[in-house]
Amino acid sequence: MSDDVKALSTELARDPQSLVFLRLGEVLRQKRQFDAAARIALHGLERHPHLADAHDLYARILADRHNYEQAFDEWDMTLRIAPQHTGALKGLAFLYFKVGDLAQAESHLQTASHIAPDDPSIAQAFAVIRGESGVAPPGPEPEGGYEAAPGPGAEAPLEPARIASQLPDERIFAGLEGAQEGLLLLDAAGLVLGGALKTPDGVDVTDTVAAYLAGVSQEAARTARLLGMGGWRGLSAEGQGGHVYVAQPTSESMLLMVRDRSVPLGRLGMLAQRAAQVARSWLERQR
Repeated sequence: MSDDVKALSTELARDPQSLVFLRLGEVLRQKRQFDAAARIALHGLERHPHLADAHDLYARILADRHNYEQAFDEWDMTLRIAPQHTGALKGLAFLYFKVGDLAQAESHLQTASHIAPDDPSIAQAFAVIRGESGVAPPGPEPEGGYEAAPGPGAEAPLEPARIASQLPDERIFAGLEGAQEGLLLLDAAGLVLGGALKTPDGVDVTDTVAAYLAGVSQEAARTARLLGMGGWRGLSAEGQGGHVYVAQPTSESMLLMVRDRSVPLGRLGMLAQRAAQVARSWLERQR
């Protein structure tokens, strides 16, 4: 055990209510001892459930472990407690960047820049989003550190492809939440490849929705091209009864995910991109 970890651990053992757990958890996280860091963060959250910095610490640990959906929830909670928490704003910008929602990423960074105009990491993150750099915006990385990443138009897989390789072909989304009711995979012609959609009353509307979606991918690509935005990766819509997210697993396919309003659009985007990764792996095995 390193001297800094030992000293901080001793201090925390002496006073379990101490906020020293924030420093200890961060040290462990930077040493990539994620299990130990998570235990310390959860220990702190049990004693300080309304401490914004504790939720921010746990979110960064989750993001390091690629648990992006739960990291989103923790950063969202951080902002509910402390709306001007720049760490959470930068963290959410990182997650939105990961799923290709550059507008939301820039919006969160813009808010952060108003709060901390002298923070150089925000300017660097803006450069990434605008395609002027080859690094990802700061999120789970230590303050002042950046994670190498593909440009905004590139694929950013959220889950290992081996997840899909373990699924039988006839059940593309087996194991994913809402696989039988809230996910739909189509080919370029609008043919249903997997998944199903039902109304809240249980009526199957899979084929009807598929018919309406035919051509959406081409229109999205054309619009993005006309606006000079490069390739598109996701479209979202908010309705009175729920939210919709459309992703593109491959250039010849489209994925639709539907969830009720309790699921924030940002988290829905994370879930949809994970499902898109599973679908992409499945499609590659069909070649």
